[in-house]
Amino acid sequence: MKIRRILATAVAAAVTTPVVFLSAAPAFADTKPAPASTQKPAADDEDPDEDMPSLDELRAAVALAQKEYDEAVVALDKAVKALKAYDKPDHPLQVAVTDAKTAADAAATAKTAADEELTKAQKALAELPADATEEQKTAAADAVTAAQTAATTAATAKTAADEKLAKASKDLAEARDAASTVVDLAQKVKKSADEKLAEAKDELEFFEEIGECEVEDLKSLKVTLSGPKKVTAGQSASFSLRVTNDAERTLDDVKVAVNAMRLPEPGEVIDDETDFSKHVIPVEWSSADNLEWTPFTEKFDSIEVGKLVKGGQYDVKLRLTLPADAPAGEGTIFGFGSYDKFDGDCGGDEQFSQTEFDILAAETGKQTPEPTPSETTATPTPAPTSGGNSNTSQQGGSSTTAVKGTLAATGANENLTQLGLAAAATVALGAGALVIGRRRKAGADA
Repeated sequence: MKIRRILATAVAAAVTTPVVFLSAAPAFADTKPAPASTQKPAADDEDPDEDMPSLDELRAAVALAQKEYDEAVVALDKAVKALKAYDKPDHPLQVAVTDAKTAADAAATAKTAADEELTKAQKALAELPADATEEQKTAAADAVTAAQTAATTAATAKTAADEKLAKASKDLAEARDAASTVVDLAQKVKKSADEKLAEAKDELEFFEEIGECEVEDLKSLKVTLSGPKKVTAGQSASFSLRVTNDAERTLDDVKVAVNAMRLPEPGEVIDDETDFSKHVIPVEWSSADNLEWTPFTEKFDSIEVGKLVKGGQYDVKLRLTLPADAPAGEGTIFGFGSYDKFDGDCGGDEQFSQTEFDILAAETGKQTPEPTPSETTATPTPAPTSGGNSNTSQQGGSSTTAVKGTLAATGANENLTQLGLAAAATVALGAGALVIGRRRKAGADA
């Protein structure tokens, strides 16, 4: 599907590190992935910035495909009827074959009778008595000559009748073959039209499911992520994430999700049996609305920010905790944002934020306690208030557009799909795509 190809290509163009993470890990021994912003799609890939078709265009495509399918059905029906017509007795070619066969049968009968007369005449001539008169001999000889002439004429007539029958039969066969070819072609056209119609309907259904998105809205939600460039195993590191509304209007149902992972070591084999949970780095968050450190989990996989007014911002503090035995290497953290607007507008952070950091092995000789993810170890500084209104208790909000920083118990989240710890690398890939492309049905069931 065209829309799905656009979304899939957006993932490939936006993410480089997770792509390498899922590929052969030995590549990390000598090279480092280029920044996401520098990666270019292959020549035969869909342009990730390609405009998606509008709802009207998709409906028009369905209507056209339906028209072509209906015409193909009519053409096939006509071709089948034309083919079956050749089997009817009153068809001219069938009549010609019938008449030719009747004539051929009659000619064959006449030839058989002539041959029999010739045989009798020859026998009569051969059996003349020795005392037969000259007149008897002459009469017998004349009878043989006459029978021979009749037999020759009958044979010629039979040959002509057989040829006429053969030609009539050939004409009928060729006409039937031609009609059969037309039927085959009509069936192929119908099949192609059927597939095209199904594809067009699938595109329309998919589009109606995700909703229509205005192109200018695709970058309305900006996500920025920052933090240290080095993180020591066994210790926690603080990162900051900010979500900004760059749209000219309030964005509804804003959500944020974060994933972090350790990249493969040089020479580490990554395949279908790899336990990605060993690469996952636990992430906790807090904000001015939620002062306790709260972990992202498979069930609670995104932060419900809520409404965000024009120019509004929402700040999130993040804490990564590496196990004490984590090997030295590289790590990465991703921040994803999305929003829904139920009047048909939609969008997300097309270029989600990503930053990498070096993982330093734990210092030997020092005992590093394992932090408890769910325990409140610090009270974060309230995030700055923004949004340009007098309500200073809400970030980016107003007295009527509250921002609520709470975890969303989403399970299979529609906007930021969590595939579980066993597929953490896939999460980093998949969530980014869904942030860009996943929209709710625009009031279809309202």
